[in-house]
Amino acid sequence: MKQFRCKVENPLGIHARPAALLAQLCVGIRSTVSIKCNGKEANGNNVLQILALKAGKGDVLEITVEGDNEAEDVEKVKELMRADFVAESAPKILKIAFYGTKDYDRMFFTELTKDKGPGTYNCEITYLESRLTEETVSLAKEFDAVCIFVNDEAPRSVVQKLHEEGVSLILLRCAGFNNVDLVACKEFGIKVARVPAYSPYAVAEHAMAIIQEANRRLHRADRKVRENNFALSGLLGVDLHNKICGVMGTGKIGECFARIAKGYGMKVIGWDAYPNQRLVDEGLLTYVTKDELLEKADLISLHAPLIMGENGTYHLINRETIAKMKDTVMLVNTARGPLIDAEALIEALKKGKFHAVALDVYEGEDENVYTDRSDDVLAHSITARLQMFPQLVLTSHQAFFTREAMQAIAVTTMENARNFNEGHDLGSAECKA
Repeated sequence: MKQFRCKVENPLGIHARPAALLAQLCVGIRSTVSIKCNGKEANGNNVLQILALKAGKGDVLEITVEGDNEAEDVEKVKELMRADFVAESAPKILKIAFYGTKDYDRMFFTELTKDKGPGTYNCEITYLESRLTEETVSLAKEFDAVCIFVNDEAPRSVVQKLHEEGVSLILLRCAGFNNVDLVACKEFGIKVARVPAYSPYAVAEHAMAIIQEANRRLHRADRKVRENNFALSGLLGVDLHNKICGVMGTGKIGECFARIAKGYGMKVIGWDAYPNQRLVDEGLLTYVTKDELLEKADLISLHAPLIMGENGTYHLINRETIAKMKDTVMLVNTARGPLIDAEALIEALKKGKFHAVALDVYEGEDENVYTDRSDDVLAHSITARLQMFPQLVLTSHQAFFTREAMQAIAVTTMENARNFNEGHDLGSAECKA
C-alpha cells in the first residue's frame, strides 16, 4: 500500500473534468485507489463520489493506492493530478439537446455539466425523453449539438433537418454509428463523434452471464422454485470445461470474452477479418476459418461489428451457417441484432437446433429497446416468437449497463463535446464517411 498527499491548486477545485478523468484512470489501472478530503472518502474509480468530496482550492487530498502494480499506478495518478485543468479562456457554452433521456443518464451527465467556465466541459444540456426521429428533430432547433443513442434515427432527412436547425455536432453516447447517415453529415458539415470503447468487460461478462443462464436454465429454475417446485426436470445443462468456444470478432470485447471462456477451462478459437497476432502469441486463442469455427465450436459468441454490403457481417448467422453448427451448439449475441437472421434462427429452434441461445440484441428489437411495454400484446412480433423457446434467454440491450460503462460513456461524450467546442481534433472518436 502506498499513500501520498496532493494539494489542490486549481482555482475551481476538483471540478467535473479532473474528477471524471481521474475516475476513468482508476477504472483502467490494476490498483485500488481511495481518496480522503474534508472528512469524506471516495473510491477513485467513482466520479460521483469524487465530486461529493467537494475539494476546493487549497484542500489536501489523501490518496491511497493498493495493489500489485502500486508504484507504476501511483505515478499515473500523480501525473494526472499535476495536469492543468484551467483553460486560458472559456469558449461559448455548447448547447446540447439530449434525446432519449433516462434517469441513469441524468445521474452521470448532470454532474459533469454543472460547472461552467475555463477548463470545464462548459456545456448546457436540455434533456428530452423522446427519441430522435423525423417527428422529433424539430426539438433540436437553436441547439449546437444533439446527443443520441443506438435506438435514435439519423437518416439523411433527419441530418438535413438538423443542419437547417443549426446543429453542427452529433454526439453518440455509444460505439455503434450505423443509425447515422455519415455521407449526409459530411455533406451538411455536421461532425459525428462516438464512444469508441467504454467497458468491454461489461459486455463480455454479460454475454457469459446470459449464455450460462440459458445453458443451466436458470431463468426456468428461478420461476419453478418461486412456485415451490423443486424438481430438476427441464434444467439439465452442460459443463463448459473442456468445450470449444468460438469467438467471432476478436476486438476488445471479443478478447475479454475469450479470457473469460479460457478461465472456464475452454479451448478458444477465433475468427476475424483482421486477426490479432498478439492473442495467438500469448496462447489465448487460435484463429481458424469461419466454417471451421462454425463446425467445431460448442459455444459461439458474436462480437463483430455490423457491416452492410458484400462481404459484410449482416446476417453473419443465417440458414447456411446455422446448418454447419453442431445441433447442441450454444449461441450468444451481445453485439448487433442483425448479425443473426432472426427468421433463420426461429426456424432452426423449431427443429430442435441449439442447446442454448442467449440474445441481448436481435432483429425486431427496435420498438422495445429501453421502453416499458408490459401492458402491450406483442402478438406475432419476433420478440414474442423468440420467447416461446425454453432454451432461449432474452435481455433488453443491456450488456453495456454497468456503473463503470455508464461513467465511461458520459466522460468520453463530454470530452468529445469539449474538444469540438474548443476546436480540438476529435481523434478516434470521430465518425467519417
